[in-house]
Amino acid sequence: MTHTITHIQLFLQPRIRDVEGEKVADSAAKYLGIPTGRVKRSKIFSVVYDLPAQQIRDFANLCLKDAVINEVKINEFYHDPGCGAFITVAKLPGVTDDEGTSAQKSLADFLNVSLDTNTQHIYTKEVFLIEQPLNRDQLRAIAENLLGNKLIHHFDYGVFADDSSGAAARRAFEYVPEVLMKAHNEVETVNIFVRDSELLELSKTKVLSLNLEEMKAIQAYFRDPAVQAKRKAAGLSELPTDCELEVLAQTWSEHCKHKEFSAVIRYENAETGETKEIDSLFKTYIRNATETVRQHLEARGNRWLVKVFSDNAGVVRINDQSLFVWKVETHNSPSAIDPYGGAITGIVGNNRDPLGTGVGGARLLFNTNVLCFGSPFYDKPLLTGQLHPKRIFDGVRKGIEDGGNKSGIPTVNGAIVFDDRYAGKPLVYCGTGGVMPAAYNGRNSWEKPIDAGDRIVMAGGRVGKDGIHGATFSSAEIDEHSPQSAVQIGSPITQKLMSDFLERACRAGLVKCSTDNGAGGLSSSIGELAQISGGAIINLERVPLKYAGLRPWEIFVSESQERMTLVVEPAQQDALFKMAREMEVELSDIGEFTANGLLDVRYDDRHVACLDLEFLHEGVPRKYLEARWEKPALREPQLPETLDYNDLLVRLLGSLNICSRENVIRQYDHEVKGKTVIKPLMGAKGVAPQDAAVMRLGFDSYEGIAISNGILPRYGDLDAYQMSAGSFDEAVRQIISVGGRLPNIAENTNLFWTVNDNFCVPDSVYDAANNPDGKVKLAKLVQMCEALRDMATFFDIPLTSGKDSMKNDFKADGQKISVPPTILYSMVAKIEDVRQTVTSEFKADGDAVYLLGATYDELGGSEFYRLFGELGANVPVVRKDAAKALYLKVMEANQAHLIESSHDLSDGGLAVAVAECAFGGDFGAALDLAPLCQSLSVPAALFSESHSRFLVSVRPERQAEFEAHFGGMATRLGRVTLETNLKITNGNEPLVNLPVETLLKAWKNGLTR
Repeated sequence: MTHTITHIQLFLQPRIRDVEGEKVADSAAKYLGIPTGRVKRSKIFSVVYDLPAQQIRDFANLCLKDAVINEVKINEFYHDPGCGAFITVAKLPGVTDDEGTSAQKSLADFLNVSLDTNTQHIYTKEVFLIEQPLNRDQLRAIAENLLGNKLIHHFDYGVFADDSSGAAARRAFEYVPEVLMKAHNEVETVNIFVRDSELLELSKTKVLSLNLEEMKAIQAYFRDPAVQAKRKAAGLSELPTDCELEVLAQTWSEHCKHKEFSAVIRYENAETGETKEIDSLFKTYIRNATETVRQHLEARGNRWLVKVFSDNAGVVRINDQSLFVWKVETHNSPSAIDPYGGAITGIVGNNRDPLGTGVGGARLLFNTNVLCFGSPFYDKPLLTGQLHPKRIFDGVRKGIEDGGNKSGIPTVNGAIVFDDRYAGKPLVYCGTGGVMPAAYNGRNSWEKPIDAGDRIVMAGGRVGKDGIHGATFSSAEIDEHSPQSAVQIGSPITQKLMSDFLERACRAGLVKCSTDNGAGGLSSSIGELAQISGGAIINLERVPLKYAGLRPWEIFVSESQERMTLVVEPAQQDALFKMAREMEVELSDIGEFTANGLLDVRYDDRHVACLDLEFLHEGVPRKYLEARWEKPALREPQLPETLDYNDLLVRLLGSLNICSRENVIRQYDHEVKGKTVIKPLMGAKGVAPQDAAVMRLGFDSYEGIAISNGILPRYGDLDAYQMSAGSFDEAVRQIISVGGRLPNIAENTNLFWTVNDNFCVPDSVYDAANNPDGKVKLAKLVQMCEALRDMATFFDIPLTSGKDSMKNDFKADGQKISVPPTILYSMVAKIEDVRQTVTSEFKADGDAVYLLGATYDELGGSEFYRLFGELGANVPVVRKDAAKALYLKVMEANQAHLIESSHDLSDGGLAVAVAECAFGGDFGAALDLAPLCQSLSVPAALFSESHSRFLVSVRPERQAEFEAHFGGMATRLGRVTLETNLKITNGNEPLVNLPVETLLKAWKNGLTR
């Protein structure tokens, strides 16, 4: 059926500054060397509905148009005669157009009529009018490098002088994506009874990402006479179907099965001569650590650890009425291909993890984001398929903004790390915390009960080709041939509707349990839930599609976003569907759970797949890997004989890993929900960086949580164990700094702590030709896990959830870019009273400034050495006993209100910390480092990054009490001053004397130089 298409264009009134156009012009000149002149941006909505002209005009002028800034044209297009060229950017056919979908819902609400809003009928495109008559190569470069991604966007561009009739521009402006796919419901069989070389080729061409041993295990399963007999009885070929191979590949992917963390590893330490066999990194270090912590907690009556590792997110108890649910994921591979789509999908996808934990319906509280990029000023030649780090940075930042802000969830904490080893594949960590009732109608909310006969209901978005092979793609290295279909586009508004619905439905007792459709789509979610009941039957013809033409296997494994799988008792189904219609959420009954041990997938009563659940989930062969640690040759750097500490501090504050993130932070909403107490930037000027975020859990009490993160990949070049231990300590001390209290220091308390561990490492499987340093990489991973266990069990902080990402390499043109082994610890701790927390900025003139903790000559891996292009040798070491003793003292001091301000010492050491404390208000500081320089060099005293230290300020009248409390743990350095200079001396030797404003300017301009 053909519909009328109406094009509505919104453009800015002449008096309104076009900020977006200015950004494009600036970026084109800065990054592409293309002078565009003025750039004007507008938006076109192409409406594919048969509506009266007056309704279209009213919709355009009263619903879409902003009366203050916009003008509107309908079926005619705005063109500035001063512009010489144009570029249009639209979505490719089949790619989710979230803005268009939102416009459809707005149209239905505006007209107060029922319209089909589940199928795309309004499409959007952006138009950029460019002053200079650029050539087509220049226009294509701007389009593909700055305005979109050719994997998901359709571009048109042209020069008006070459288009005198205007036909080309009109065709571009009127473009509407149309999916043209031949219906193809056939189920194909795949011959796997072939030679080994052909098995490997099959895995590669079908993007299965399975090795030879795994392919041979599948081959052996289908050759089993018992399996063949069952398949014959079911009317299936002895050969696997395309769907069965895809389901096995998804389920056995590294992303889903964590095969390297489950492997048997022979570990050798060439430095010490130690050898050992590790039977699963996960079981030996992560699960074992948490079980040990559980025993420690319960021995003292602390029973707040509820659920770990067996669901989408970890669960701890806040109080008798509520639970805290917490998960951090990565979205690295998609973000390397499409930064915007990868990031927005990462954040909304991770939001579904707490949402689908236990019964489901957690109320989402906050987001965190930790990002690792190559330098935005990266100047090396780009490899085939490699995006410039600045392009990745900008796209990821925008994706997080849209994914978080449009979901109504505050982004309260994060970090950005720069290292050119992330230039091939960025790391994009997305975290989500939520609060869930402890029970729904008398049932424990964290449990997942499923019985045979329960219905399988899909909720949320529809299924398309986007996201196919997402799980298997994420389990492989990226290269220039990475699949377009792996790219997904998140729709936060669609998901917000679904999350509101699910929260209400769970509280009404209409949902028995739920899970998200993440990696692997229905294949993953139903395949995992079916283990609980013992089987499932799925009817794929009932799954709603974005467009016709998908093959059955594509429907089953597609990772199209904003979907949940709900388990519903038949008696509750009518009420659930009624509520969904009221809340504009699409539900589809697509099957039922069984107890026959089979994952039975059908299309129009034809078998598409029929697999034994035991083989599906337990049949993957274990890996046997080798790790060998050899200590790298390290040397102390040769520094200049004379150092200008004023210049060094200015350079440090402007360096990429220290400078302000304000231009990123301000794009995110950290105030929505009104519960954020300690924000990313605070102080009278609103620029002082804080150590951890603090939020209220609700408005009925002052109970809250502190949220922190620890990530120090640069130390891994020296010592992977200390890198991991230091990252853990960093996350702990940030929470202690803002007023948190360690767990398990008293009996029968409810001070929960919870950690997500996220490992991102390069390919660590040894191969003499393709990965000759694989043994060393794997040894680093072992050491990272050892530190994790030692730190968690020492502090009694449980690892409740996490993720590993194992193939973070980019290959092209005969070169490989591998990320440094990286671990992120994302930590949350309960705060008894958010009114008693402490911030980092100096508070008053005359307050005494103290250093808490010991400083060592530990400049190895420091940002100071990085200024000279040096690594160094003396890595910062975590001294656990000393750290804990100090943290207990800080906790007591905070309870006694002895500390006015507190800032943990990390990147850049003491000198950077004191500058950051001064940024918050109209204060300076005068410090004398003589007490430190008695045993340390001046560079070590100023810039050492030794762990477990704080810079604090104390009111003069409390100094004696403070010093008596801390004893030798505290070193008085000076005082806060009204004179807005930072003065640092070593006795009579001046070291630093600069206006705080000079330091602040350097700090603020690091990312914009």
